[in-house]
Amino acid sequence: MTYHGRNKEQLAQRVARDIHEGACVNLGIGMPTLVANHLPAGIEVILHSENGILGMGPAPPAGEEDYDLINAGKQPVTLRPGGAFFHHADSFAMMRGGHLDICVLGAFQVSATGDLANWHTGERDAIPAVGGAMDLAVGARQTWVMMDLLTRKGESKIVERCTYPLTGIGCVKRIYSDLATLECTPQGLKLVDVVEGLDHAALERIVGLPISRSTP
Repeated sequence: MTYHGRNKEQLAQRVARDIHEGACVNLGIGMPTLVANHLPAGIEVILHSENGILGMGPAPPAGEEDYDLINAGKQPVTLRPGGAFFHHADSFAMMRGGHLDICVLGAFQVSATGDLANWHTGERDAIPAVGGAMDLAVGARQTWVMMDLLTRKGESKIVERCTYPLTGIGCVKRIYSDLATLECTPQGLKLVDVVEGLDHAALERIVGLPISRSTP
């Protein structure tokens, strides 16, 4: 059965909704960068980019791109009032020093207990790209994953145990996917919300793992 899941923009909106006032947040390469375009108006969120920006803004309007102002994925961005540029080494010191409240990363696999695999599939012809993922995964106070729940082959990216090379162990607190939002705990997965039309039992069948219900 096919379910109508969140598209990328809707998923970015869902992640943005949970970012608290005053948070310092790093948005990983790929889908997570869309979160910058959906932060709620009226709250202050400080966006960090590992290539040396603090106070990053959303993507610029078409035709106003400045390719001297880019994020870690080489996409043009804007700078909010008070934003700053600094050396790459200083940026990694912020990440490793525990100064980020949240990082939002993509993933190839996440285990039920929060292990993260997002830099290499282990395949012979795959190009590994760890970037700053290891530093972010263990340095941020909370690591969130934003991804499609299923691979192109229809297999769950949430697994009992990761089979790809690990980025971090037990670091993921939340998984935001097109079909559901889940918490990773030492006891396993906990359901936060699910898209309309998909019930708890069906989600468990798709993931292939037990998922506890959040208490009211």
